[in-house]
Amino acid sequence: MIQAHFSGEKITSSSPEAFSLYEKSRLGEKKQGKIEYSLAEALFLSQEKKLSIIQNKKELTEERLLKKAKKIDKKIETKLLVFADLRKKGYIVKTALKFGAEFRVYEKGVKPGEDHARWILYTVKESDALNWHEFTAKNRVAHSTKKKLLIAIVDEESDVSYYEIAWTKP
Repeated sequence: MIQAHFSGEKITSSSPEAFSLYEKSRLGEKKQGKIEYSLAEALFLSQEKKLSIIQNKKELTEERLLKKAKKIDKKIETKLLVFADLRKKGYIVKTALKFGAEFRVYEKGVKPGEDHARWILYTVKESDALNWHEFTAKNRVAHSTKKKLLIAIVDEESDVSYYEIAWTKP
């Protein structure tokens, strides 16, 4: 099991296993001689029993980790459900903050750095309201980054439905 450290808002590991997992599955990002995990990646790996997270010399339980993650990101539970669903289906999922989105999603078999993400993804709960202005803004971001827009809707049973939105010319 990979041992990682939680400091501030960052979860990092310098273990050889973390680098090996990164090379094999692109979980985490190489930064300053360490592997840095997004909250969704860390929670996913913790649930899969592949990552142990230490803070102040104590291992965090999944419950405690989730509580800390919710303070940083109010939507983390919805994001985690979508992240886990896509990873289990074989997609590479990365954060997309610089694109103004939640995630970038790569086609199966494509590794970040070797090719571009096909989609930028936004997650919403079925009960959330999404107005046309927000929807249009999300679509413009996708279009301007030459990606397709993917909306993941999580229902009350935690099932995820995906909708791909693309521009067409009449």
